[in-house]
Amino acid sequence: MSLELGGKNANIIFADADFDKCIETTLNSSFRNQGEICLCGYTVTKSKNLGTNSNNICLTCRSRIFVERSIYAKFLQVFKERTDALVVGHPLEPTTQIGALVSKAHLEKVMGYVALAQQEGGTVEAGGTLVTNVANGQNGYYMRPTILTNLPPTSRCAQEEIFGPVVVVIPFDNESEAIEWANDTQYGLSASLWTQNLSRAMRVSGSLDVGTVWVNQWMVRDLNLPFGGNKASGIGREGAPYSFDFFCNERAVMIAL
Repeated sequence: MSLELGGKNANIIFADADFDKCIETTLNSSFRNQGEICLCGYTVTKSKNLGTNSNNICLTCRSRIFVERSIYAKFLQVFKERTDALVVGHPLEPTTQIGALVSKAHLEKVMGYVALAQQEGGTVEAGGTLVTNVANGQNGYYMRPTILTNLPPTSRCAQEEIFGPVVVVIPFDNESEAIEWANDTQYGLSASLWTQNLSRAMRVSGSLDVGTVWVNQWMVRDLNLPFGGNKASGIGREGAPYSFDFFCNERAVMIAL
């Protein structure tokens, strides 16, 4: 048996990151497919649309964004502006960047987390509202992409898989703090890391308890590499030759000649 399950994936952004590339990629990795992804969708760094449709390539939504404190205010301002500019609309419209959530029940669940964040003392920096004026989308379930702040990494919104267009942005002060918070969840599917310090990239990548780490990029995959999660994110690894290893029972036979 092989299981690929949920995730609460971390995006760790250090002050020396390529800021423009980081913003563009984080916008995509946060809200692709309306955030209804543990692993599904696009390679998106070159894509203009965020939610028009999906395909069979796997990817991981970034729902926890840890930003080094020295650039936190700058990052949040630009990220908020870019998020506010995203177009919510009918999935078949070419201008649409955020489409409909899968059902009314799921929309209510996701909006419930926005309300919970406010009850926990958090701030809704962007979005957090329903969208009811979508042309030709009267039967869809739409909401604005949402950014939450002022929540601790132990809050429910930073721990539980929301599975919607909602991210929590949290500042950190040092490398060890970022690693501790990134690992402090029941999930271990993937993570992204942004830094131009090669030593730090290697050190942090080796300390993250996840199945996949992307450094200064997102959703670069080779089907020969192992794919899967740690902890509650799944069992086993897929991708040749790892799939053969996992689904085979090896037998040792010793013969005296």
